[in-house]
Amino acid sequence: MEISSVLQVVTVASAVLMVILILLQQRGASLGAGFGSSGELYTTRRGLDKSLFEVTLVMAVVFVLSILVGLFLPTVS
Repeated sequence: MEISSVLQVVTVASAVLMVILILLQQRGASLGAGFGSSGELYTTRRGLDKSLFEVTLVMAVVFVLSILVGLFLPTVS
């Protein structure tokens, strides 16, 4: 496999994982939270919520870096 193919797979995989991780994160259980108005101003992340948040950040960095590397990678036609 070429490096560009591997880079495309990494980009797509990190994007899909990031979407899944974002959907798994929970922000309040009330009806108002579904419309974006959670009653809490600041909450501390703990346990699984903190781990999901950190893994989401790592996936976002991997996604952005894979796109940037893909932009500067010379294409061979």
